[in-house]
Amino acid sequence: MRDVIHKNLEQVHDNIKAACARSGRKPEDITLIAVSKTKPLGDLQEAYRCGERVFGENKVQEIALKQPQMPEDTCFHMIGHLQRNKVRQVLPLVSMIHSVDSFRLAQEIQQEAERLGRIVDILLEVNVAGEESKFGFAPEEVIHILQKIHEFSHIHVCGLMTIAPFVENSEQNRPVFKKLFQLYVDIKHKNIDNVNMSVLSMGMTGDYEVAVEEGATMIRVGTGIFGVR
Repeated sequence: MRDVIHKNLEQVHDNIKAACARSGRKPEDITLIAVSKTKPLGDLQEAYRCGERVFGENKVQEIALKQPQMPEDTCFHMIGHLQRNKVRQVLPLVSMIHSVDSFRLAQEIQQEAERLGRIVDILLEVNVAGEESKFGFAPEEVIHILQKIHEFSHIHVCGLMTIAPFVENSEQNRPVFKKLFQLYVDIKHKNIDNVNMSVLSMGMTGDYEVAVEEGATMIRVGTGIFGVR
């Protein structure tokens, strides 16, 4: 398995470089998040040995199990749906929450972050394609929500995240990524206090090259690194 993870990571990084070359971007501007949900600790340790430092998990209990056993310079990102009653448990373990999908969740994070005396980096999850099975704000809601959240003293809104539809051909998701990128740019131009818009988290194993071409700054790759779950 070690050789497989090493080879897969080399391929992913080569693909990122190629997508950057096609779109006039720099590979160092793209953060690869190794999505390690359901994977054993040994797989994370091997990815770490290959140079990866940022891991994505979608369950709080998995982060709580793995985070203490990884080196100190490892970062964990919460990329899955987060229930409000799990906020207190997850905040000390993660460096970013990608999946803030309601105002009430943002309020809970604000309250808990204030209690801990820290500022938490978050992304707003946007359901660009309007899929009923997915969480997230509708694109037209985002600016209104930001105008409420930006007043929270212990939350720093770093950008946007989306989970694009599962498609056979990655090109089918290009319009989704274009739409989120345009929203990201529009919000940047508004210069809302406490809203940075430096992170655009979009693209997964099946479509991350298209996402990079369309402006992603973070991509979330699991199967492409660790194999099928």
